Amino acid sequence: MLILLNSINYSTVLHRTLRTVAALFAAFAFAAWSAPADDLREAQKLYNTGKLQPALDKVDVFLKSAPKDPQGRFLRGLILTEQKRTNDAIQMFTGLTEDYPELPEPYNNLAVLYASQGNFDKARSALELAIHTHPSYATAYENLGDVYAQLASRSYDKALQLDKSNASAQVKLSMVKNLFVAQKGGVPPPAPAKAEPAAPKAEPALPRPEPAAPKAEAKAPEKAAEKPSAKTELAKASPAPPTASVAPAAQPGADEKAAVTAAVENWASAWSAKDVKGYLAAYAPDFEVPGGESRAAWEKQRAERIQKPKSIQVSVKILSTKIGNGEATVTFKQHYRSDQLKSDNTKTLKLEKSGERWLIKQERTGG
Repeated sequence: MLILLNSINYSTVLHRTLRTVAALFAAFAFAAWSAPADDLREAQKLYNTGKLQPALDKVDVFLKSAPKDPQGRFLRGLILTEQKRTNDAIQMFTGLTEDYPELPEPYNNLAVLYASQGNFDKARSALELAIHTHPSYATAYENLGDVYAQLASRSYDKALQLDKSNASAQVKLSMVKNLFVAQKGGVPPPAPAKAEPAAPKAEPALPRPEPAAPKAEAKAPEKAAEKPSAKTELAKASPAPPTASVAPAAQPGADEKAAVTAAVENWASAWSAKDVKGYLAAYAPDFEVPGGESRAAWEKQRAERIQKPKSIQVSVKILSTKIGNGEATVTFKQHYRSDQLKSDNTKTLKLEKSGERWLIKQERTGG
């Protein structure tokens, strides 16, 4: 079943678990929340309690004063989706992808809406854009797998229409259909807050957001009871191997390596979100400022460069990670895209551990 996202995550999208369709619209830290922002908060509360039209009215009031605000537009898209105004929701999320191409969630929700219309080619394209934006985006990969399964189902079905004696295609078609049947009813599902619409030919139904209290962005949302993924169900349906083997213990340092990787990816994510505060917080107090300039001058320069473009997209591909004695060296390919500049280069970061965090001590271009 395709997963509809109900929140935009600016700084930790690569590491937050977003596998529930509950309404987890995060509370973002914006300065100087004023009366219009109160309309947005009230709209969110109304949406969480299922009062869709009053919520839409409130968010429309908010958007009159802040027409480009991504939170308000994203919430409006969710409300339109819930109201079954699919074309209007598609228009809203499409506008978000045009104005904020660095955000993967609007692409994901577009894919869910396209899939609900049976347009799996467009759904696939939207998910590929989400993955291009954030290559470590697990939710988009899972949804893309579901879309490919649906496309495969159609191809096998067409093959059988042309050749009814094709036993191989029949077996494959049955496997794909059983995959989605298992998702929808193969195991006892959690008690639903709202019934899902029936989907013909075992195709996944469009997920419906369930009301839930908003979570703060800095915290990962609690995982609600959910239906097992197709991958889980397939694993359950597969016969056990003749002899069970004990899973190997995690290698020493595996957790530290994951933490270092997360620190680098969070740094890139904050940069992409133009979150100056989050970006600068990734650097250690004793960071070796390039060129010997003062830390204050360097921070001012970085803030200006981050704020100047209308949009920024930064992705990293880790090439090597070395850890020892509380320090780490990470070399990666950096892909930078903005409306003003495009660049690809190799970068190396030296990090040091400070408490439970890994912070950047040195930054240089080149391996």
